[in-house]
Amino acid sequence: MKPALKTAFTNEMAASRAAEAAGDMVCAKHHLERAHILGQRRYWTHVQTHFHMWRLARKQADRKEARGQLVRLIGAGPFHLAGWVPIGNTGGADVSATRPMPIPADLQPYLAGHSLRNGLILRAILVALLAAVYLVLMR
Repeated sequence: MKPALKTAFTNEMAASRAAEAAGDMVCAKHHLERAHILGQRRYWTHVQTHFHMWRLARKQADRKEARGQLVRLIGAGPFHLAGWVPIGNTGGADVSATRPMPIPADLQPYLAGHSLRNGLILRAILVALLAAVYLVLMR
């Protein structure tokens, strides 16, 4: 993750925690959605945002959102491995998990130059290596 992108992601996560601590759950979710947009291209940051969305939903007793976040936590792995990420998606259960969305203008510079194709090629190489190791070890 590029340093500026990492800093922006970290700032959004911190802003979410601060808003939650202040009791402003709407603002906390807003910052988590922005963190999701920034972090969805990396597996760990993607899962991290969904975990925090799930935790926030549980804290608010929002069963629909909590269920939606569990589905997204489970689905993040296979979709990530396949290289399919709906660009700009805010990650909340109130929007389709497969719908690309416009990236807010202030976040666009952090995501400039990102190539899903390059990520897919790297994932394909990783899967091939893992398959080769598995086949060698299972003889």
